[in-house]
Amino acid sequence: MQAQTSPLQIIINPTGMQFGMPGDTIELYVVVINQGNQSAVVDLYFSFDDQFTNLMGWSVSPQESLAIAPQQTSDEVKFQLHIPHDALPGTYDYTLVVDAPQHYPQDTPINFPMQLKVQIKEQTVIRINDPTFSLKPSSNTNKPLILNPSQPLQIGVIVENRSNLVDRFRITCLDLDEDWFTINYPTTGAEGTGLSEVTALSLNPRSQGQIFLTFHPPGDSLAGIYSPTIRLHSENSPDLVLLDLVYTQIPTIYRLDVQLQTILAQVSRSPAKYELSLTNQGNVVRELKFALESRDEEALYNYKFEPSEIRLLPNKNYTSNLTVKPRPWWRRPWSGGGLVINFQAQIQDKNNLPLNNTLPQLSFIWKPRPWWQFLLLILVCLGLFGGISFIIWRLLNPDPVILEEFFTSSPKTEDKHNEVKLSWKIRNYQNLQSVLLTIAGNQTKYYFSKDTLKDTQGNKLPCQPEKEYLSCDNFSTGVKKKGKYSFELQASYRKGALFFSQDTKTAPQIKQVEISEKEIAEVSEFKTDRPQYTKGNNINLSWKISRPLLLKEIQITGKAEDGTSVGILGVYRFNQDNQGNMIFDSKLQNLCAKTENQQLECRNIPISLLKAGRFTFEIKALPNNDSDRSSLKKTESAIEILPKPFRIVSFTLNSSEQPNQELKEGATAILSWRVEGEDIQVKLDPFGNVPAVGSKSLEVNSALPSQIKLQVNDKLGKQQPQEKAFAIAVIKKVEPTVPPPFILPAPQTTPVFPSF
Repeated sequence: MQAQTSPLQIIINPTGMQFGMPGDTIELYVVVINQGNQSAVVDLYFSFDDQFTNLMGWSVSPQESLAIAPQQTSDEVKFQLHIPHDALPGTYDYTLVVDAPQHYPQDTPINFPMQLKVQIKEQTVIRINDPTFSLKPSSNTNKPLILNPSQPLQIGVIVENRSNLVDRFRITCLDLDEDWFTINYPTTGAEGTGLSEVTALSLNPRSQGQIFLTFHPPGDSLAGIYSPTIRLHSENSPDLVLLDLVYTQIPTIYRLDVQLQTILAQVSRSPAKYELSLTNQGNVVRELKFALESRDEEALYNYKFEPSEIRLLPNKNYTSNLTVKPRPWWRRPWSGGGLVINFQAQIQDKNNLPLNNTLPQLSFIWKPRPWWQFLLLILVCLGLFGGISFIIWRLLNPDPVILEEFFTSSPKTEDKHNEVKLSWKIRNYQNLQSVLLTIAGNQTKYYFSKDTLKDTQGNKLPCQPEKEYLSCDNFSTGVKKKGKYSFELQASYRKGALFFSQDTKTAPQIKQVEISEKEIAEVSEFKTDRPQYTKGNNINLSWKISRPLLLKEIQITGKAEDGTSVGILGVYRFNQDNQGNMIFDSKLQNLCAKTENQQLECRNIPISLLKAGRFTFEIKALPNNDSDRSSLKKTESAIEILPKPFRIVSFTLNSSEQPNQELKEGATAILSWRVEGEDIQVKLDPFGNVPAVGSKSLEVNSALPSQIKLQVNDKLGKQQPQEKAFAIAVIKKVEPTVPPPFILPAPQTTPVFPSF
């Protein structure tokens, strides 16, 4: 495609219509040749309508600017058109604009109309030698072709045979019935001789032809947009699928004919009757509903359409029956020519489609009453007078308040989870003022207000009004323990009318309740097998318990003679299986059994006590029925537990047990002792109290006692004292006698005189 009269020569590739499927990218190449005598800046951009904008999603056109010297050719410019994946098939128009406003203002802009055909996804990929076709005029979803039922629409199907062989083409439109369209195949000269009817378009190689498709929808076709698929069939390539859509729109016609016919217009007891006939002469489905609107100040009627809503197809008719019944009954005239009731029928379209027919205004006559109804009116007035008189009498003499029922719901035996509950019913409670309830001598007053009873703090009782009764159920009294109790209920109310009333009380109702003590397991016998034990030996206990199935646990405790507790000496638990048989504590296996009189007898149950002295033992039987009581029993007399016998294991003096020993003065004497026993006093005489095991070193001198004794006494005085002693003789050390020193006599010197 070239512009011949411009200094700018434009080369576009590909020329003609571009084809693509949703998701494809179409490439358009443009080359500009400047044939003028001056350099020029050339702008390339697109101009497009709203349909193309909606397809491509462009807000601004792609644009390229080229600076081209005279007698020079520009580089190839590539534009990419991205077809969205959700694009609808159709043919879309746009324009390529070449503009050089600064250098060639008189020769530009140059417009090149273009078309982009979005093909159906099911179509075969078109090869270079495959045939193509297009529709004239083109259409898309936003630019459908108007199709009037009274005026046929002709579309040209332009077919191009791009192969090197003669081919025959025909089109089909499977989406529409055959009475919707007509196909005409013109002769092209390529048909064979002797053919009486042309059923396809014959085209020579590299040539074009046109098939005429005329749409003429039936008269009852619905308004709307129709997009039938056109398929081109090639005789040489039968497997080739070439598809296109043509978008057509049948304009909407809203014509609706309505007629209203009167059947019965003067009534006394039966309703007035009318018939509403409707004919849809348009081409849309009408969904209609009917109503009446009064033309009088009041709507003195009830009406009913059968049916009240319809769905009317084009060229169809329907009839709805209307009945109008006057109301209320007392508005019926007593005399005269009757009551005229005026109204207007209304038709509403659910889809708010226009209605071009106005229904006529209607009316009917409600005939006056017959004469015998006057007598009935007199009787009604007399009955009304008698009823009012009775009501006044009842207001002056209302029914008295009656304590209809008063009963208790109480356990037969004491139960900490269950208590005595009271219930009562008061008849004719409307005039009730208060209720006085006495529980075991304690009176509480409850005041009646707003269909319930409240105490002085505003706490509500569990009361519910039931017609003429006030029912109060399961009122908690807090009484759970054994004993005899008396409950009294008395109501106060006003007797008579408002200005002639007086305070009155009902007769008190009294209920007696007795709660017996809950049975528990009782200890009938508790003893030891002997009165005296030695410390370290087990103490054997025996007991008998009646009603053992009520037994949960047994506790054994003890106290010393001074009242000091020695704690819990034994705990034994009991249980029952699914059959109610007793399960003993594992520590009592083979030691307990049930006797013939249903007692639990346990013998020689061993317990141990680490202290000596006199003790009393107590057994406590805990019940399994949530009773607060338990059975206790003590041994009849105190049990004495003697300490173990003590003994002097050893008492030595210098590792010797000889009772008489001689020690040399100045030596060291070592005393060692060991005593076994508990609650004992060990004394080393004359040195005082010492521990049970010990030693002591003494210096042997004249002050050393001649006798040292180890004494052991029982602190409780239950055993005889024991002692051991040593007699010690101190051997005094002998001092040796020192003789006086020996003095030699002085030598006598005899003088020698020298001789002369």
